[in-house]
Amino acid sequence: MTYRAPINDMLLALNHGAGLEAAVKAGHYGDFDADITAAVLEEAGKFASDVLAPLNRVGDEHGIKLEADKVITAPGWPDAYQRWSAAGWNAVSGPEAFGGQGLPLAINAACTEIWSASNIAFGLCPLLTLSAIEALDAHGSAELKKIYLEKLISGEWTGTMQLTEPQAGSDVGALRTRAERAPDGSYRIKGTKIFITYGDHDMTDNIVHFVLARLPDAPAGTKGISLFLIPKLLVNADGSLGLRNDIYASGVEHKLGMHASPTCTMTMGDKGGAIGYLIGEENKGMQCMFTMMNQARLGVGLEGVGIADRAYQQALAFAQERRQGRAVGKAGDGSDPIIVHPDVKRMLMQMRALTAAARTICYATAVALDISVRAKDAKVRSEAAARGALLTPIAKAFSTDIGNEVASLGVQVHGGMGFVEETGAAQHLRDARITPIYEGTNGIQSIDLVTRKLAANGGASVWGLLGELTSIVKRVEASNNPAFGTTGPKLRDALASLERTSKWLLERVTSAPNDALAGATPYLRLFGSTLGGCMLANEALAARDLGEGAGDPARYVTLARFFAENISVQAPSLERAVIDSAEAVNGADAVLLA
Repeated sequence: MTYRAPINDMLLALNHGAGLEAAVKAGHYGDFDADITAAVLEEAGKFASDVLAPLNRVGDEHGIKLEADKVITAPGWPDAYQRWSAAGWNAVSGPEAFGGQGLPLAINAACTEIWSASNIAFGLCPLLTLSAIEALDAHGSAELKKIYLEKLISGEWTGTMQLTEPQAGSDVGALRTRAERAPDGSYRIKGTKIFITYGDHDMTDNIVHFVLARLPDAPAGTKGISLFLIPKLLVNADGSLGLRNDIYASGVEHKLGMHASPTCTMTMGDKGGAIGYLIGEENKGMQCMFTMMNQARLGVGLEGVGIADRAYQQALAFAQERRQGRAVGKAGDGSDPIIVHPDVKRMLMQMRALTAAARTICYATAVALDISVRAKDAKVRSEAAARGALLTPIAKAFSTDIGNEVASLGVQVHGGMGFVEETGAAQHLRDARITPIYEGTNGIQSIDLVTRKLAANGGASVWGLLGELTSIVKRVEASNNPAFGTTGPKLRDALASLERTSKWLLERVTSAPNDALAGATPYLRLFGSTLGGCMLANEALAARDLGEGAGDPARYVTLARFFAENISVQAPSLERAVIDSAEAVNGADAVLLA
């Protein structure tokens, strides 16, 4: 089956779950016309269904080839990319001064979900270009912006992010790539980077690489890292493309999934050094790179949402068609579609509920990031920036974890047919597996949440968010709607667990940091499942108020109830895992090193 964007679900999540409508009414989006949101998503959905989704299987089967230092993508991909960029999709949230449409990041976030759901390997390319645009716009010189920004925003050129080296994975401070100053103000970069997504391809004429390197007199560690812009092809004074720069794809990885997305080893310096241009200040490259990484982390979270929704749609269609067994209490010969069986219903509901929760968390992150730069009031911008910072690791880690879980459930719903490549269910699981690893592993996201985001300002951002979630629970309980079942009490219990755990961790981040780190991953899961449950309940309340404008409001109440009673209800056990397990985790050497 092909993919169809769930526009109604996305609009409810964006406008009400994530708070876009309220932010627009508060004036944080200036003269943005919220009525165009649905039109943009409808058109994105059509393009994804008609052009990108049919290429998903093609890309998986054909993969990519490296021939004479050049990467050849799968059949149909260069044409699809040209059509995609010509339609303006790369420029959705780009600054208008350089040819962008200036639409909110939140709108582009919804589009990113659509590209990821229809063809995740394709959508990964513009995701990194968006990060490159953010870094260049925020930290690049006026001259570099004039040369490169418009081309990146239009999608005529794509961007990469190059951090990882063979000896330095997540430990960026251990990188060895070297930069030397040249008399003309440029730099010469020599070194090797690995795992570079879309490091080379044939979909555009030029590729703009953003590369971390160290100057000869730089301080040790991350304080001595600089960021450089290195074009694949140098740009002449008149804007035309010139000579090939000294940066090449010297190898490609053969991967579990994402076969159509080239993952390259990039080599610089075989011909004297790649010509690069400084972004920001010398030895301040990590600040610039985090501008890229924060955007990319949200984008990867949206990849998790997209692949989860694709897996759910396929599993639902299969369950409606596959006939096996009879419904309980039904007599006679023959068989029924497997969707009549309670355990299949449970799996499908779990897939849909997890996907919906992750979607809203990601959209809420995008809205917070929007407000942090669009609001007129400085205090509002500051609070929104803190909210966006808090939500980013949750959006990335929770969403990509559920992407894997939902894709795995999709294989399970297919039964034996899910384990063979014929149905395509296996591809979703293979493609999803990388998302908890790249752009900062989910373990790193959990550490970031506990040591930085929770601890910021004494936990002020967390307490503020918990207060908002508590008000949602009060509204659920005040609705007296029996269809909610025990949603209110279950969410209240989850919030209590999250509050107690947050306070426990906040006390130990400085006094017993290993105890805090031992519980970081279950804490992030506790945060995500509690936050997601409350957000779905809020959407259900909004759907009730909208009536038929939300389609069938009852289904959102049912979905929120399922999440609260099946997923958020796990909060107390996650609380105990955080608080009680530190000694066992920190004493694991008795087993691991025995």
